[in-house]
Amino acid sequence: MNLTEKYHNLKQSLAQFDSVVVAFSGGVDSTFLLKVATEVLGPQKVLALTAISPIYPEFESAQSSRLAKTIGVEQQLVENNELEIPEFTANHPRRCYHCKLALFSRFLQLAKEKGYQTVLDGSNLDDLADYRPGRDATEELQIGSPLLEAGLNKAEIRELSKQLGLPTWDKQAFACLASRFPYGTAITAERLKQIDRCEGWLRGQGFNNYRVRYHEQVARIEVPPNDISRLLDEDLRQQLVTEFKAAGFTYVTLDLQGYRTGSMNETLPDKN
Repeated sequence: MNLTEKYHNLKQSLAQFDSVVVAFSGGVDSTFLLKVATEVLGPQKVLALTAISPIYPEFESAQSSRLAKTIGVEQQLVENNELEIPEFTANHPRRCYHCKLALFSRFLQLAKEKGYQTVLDGSNLDDLADYRPGRDATEELQIGSPLLEAGLNKAEIRELSKQLGLPTWDKQAFACLASRFPYGTAITAERLKQIDRCEGWLRGQGFNNYRVRYHEQVARIEVPPNDISRLLDEDLRQQLVTEFKAAGFTYVTLDLQGYRTGSMNETLPDKN
């Protein structure tokens, strides 16, 4: 199918629902889904639920609120604390399963209380290419994934978002801050704040794609290969080292392979 056909199928899929709750992070996928669902069903039939928790930077929730207002749909912020889930803080490779199971169970309950027919997420075709144990939880709970069902990948969602005038069409792919930790390394509030502070500094310097991976005393920075030379500028390098050490790291390193999603999964010999 071409992109026009996929987009048509997505709208047809959404039209079968009377009302929907969209799990809305403000990222590329969920923003696109929220926009299309609102156009198909009308704003009174769509509710955006956004999780507020230690694993999401505050600027992300602020951006999501602005986007929901622009789209013209009601948003509800849902307080959530994954640090209360032992299986999550222990950071087993199945961490995301326990996180998604708890969060989407809450979303389903809220949808039921408010009279919405179903809960949808922004999973897309590219998500099947990486290790995503959270998908097991959403499938178990029967959360709908209309972008995936329509066969849309990330590049196609970006293109359609651009056509719809959504400002997220070229937004950096974002994963929760827990993804910065090697499996088996305990996740704590203090460590999350460390990562958030360092990534916030990179964002403030104008970097659009970045990750700061936590390795105990070591911070491992990932930026796209064409940004590596910029980080080696003497003035910026010294500022970076000073900031990262102030955040609590002893050593600051640059990953020469560059930015890529799911780099922590590279250590998994068996993803089951």
